Amino acid sequence: MTVLEALAIVGAGAVAGGVNTVVGSGSLITFPTLLAVGYAPVTANVSNSIGLVPGGVSGSIGYRAELRGQGRRTVILGTGTTIGAVIGGVLLLTLPGSVFKAVVPALILISVALMAFRPAPRQHEGGNNMVAGVASSFATGVYGGYFGAAQGIILMSLLRLCFSENLQVLNAIKNVLAGIANLVAGILFAFVAPHVAWGAAALIAVGSTVGAQVGARYGRRLPEEILRRVVIVYGVIVAIVLIVT
Repeated sequence: MTVLEALAIVGAGAVAGGVNTVVGSGSLITFPTLLAVGYAPVTANVSNSIGLVPGGVSGSIGYRAELRGQGRRTVILGTGTTIGAVIGGVLLLTLPGSVFKAVVPALILISVALMAFRPAPRQHEGGNNMVAGVASSFATGVYGGYFGAAQGIILMSLLRLCFSENLQVLNAIKNVLAGIANLVAGILFAFVAPHVAWGAAALIAVGSTVGAQVGARYGRRLPEEILRRVVIVYGVIVAIVLIVT
């Protein structure tokens, strides 16, 4: 690995950490970067998952104010995410990498549509549907452990359907759940995956940790409606990128 390649990976990690904290889908920045510097797809995927774990922790710390009072809910949802991420990680190591890729753009566009056409959930509309929330966290945990691109966008849209909360609070919970998915998959990959590029993972970890703090600092200041629009616009861009690549 050259110095320029190392700098590119750190920079991609920083951008991904910020993007993951505010919206999600930072893997669409780091994963192609690892491919561009010569890593095989599975190696890039597992190394990326491990490298983004510190960024997830950093982003959650940055959103700690929004997480106050959300401990019980986050633990319950996190249990679903943990189980799902284990299954997703096992699937990644046993199935072709193209299994989810074909449907990812559709999943993202559906999530964007949910966010666009349901701008403000009403309090009586299943304001605390924990069963649906756990099902959503489990499903996105499977997806996050397997592929993970735009996991945050999909998860935030589903959480918005299940809980009547300020979008910044849901974003904070999303950061924790996405971080759990990366952590669980990362631990699995560290012990089972035949090829982990630890140097690349460490560079992403450094970058994502710093980027997540920057993302939290500015993302938390966005009004709820602006954050919703950012998720919608970014989600559409991500879906288009995945379709044409």
